[in-house]
Amino acid sequence: MGEPVDWLWRDRDSFADLFTRYYTDREPESLLVAERDGSVVGYLSGCADSARSHGASATEIRRLVVRGGLLRPGVAGFLWRSAFDIIRDGSTVQEDLGDGRFPAHLHINLLPQGRGIGLGRGLMNRWFEGLRSAKVPGVHLGTFAENRNAIRFFESCGFTRQGQAIKAPGFRTREGRRMHVQWMARLLAS
Repeated sequence: MGEPVDWLWRDRDSFADLFTRYYTDREPESLLVAERDGSVVGYLSGCADSARSHGASATEIRRLVVRGGLLRPGVAGFLWRSAFDIIRDGSTVQEDLGDGRFPAHLHINLLPQGRGIGLGRGLMNRWFEGLRSAKVPGVHLGTFAENRNAIRFFESCGFTRQGQAIKAPGFRTREGRRMHVQWMARLLAS
């Protein structure tokens, strides 16, 4: 949502692992970094074939649970709330869009000082160029439907919303409302 995650998940290392470990460990060539004035202000991580990374998030959650995450302050509440949400909703977590036209996926994150100056668009364009070179037909991402700034940015980069937003297990706004994942996709012309 464009702000630090500490209020929702206080263990920064495990949160970073959840969103980056697969890419740094398995596909470091797909990790792009944005710098400004000699400081890292953002990154884009991705996978040209989402089937290769299937289960990576679940693996990180299991790793966290085995390390005592269900009892760890600042993480336990999120994990328990996620489990209850999954049981109540009667569904599992959807890891990717699941549409063969868009096999690649990405995550992008910029610190406030890296936003609004073209760095995000630059990372996206560089990622798209690499995907086109590899003849990947399309790319998808999931973002929070409540994050209107992110939705606008992705739409300005050529992404379109795919289906209705779905409930995101465990995630809440600061006011306690459920958050939703909005899948978005973009075809890549050769």
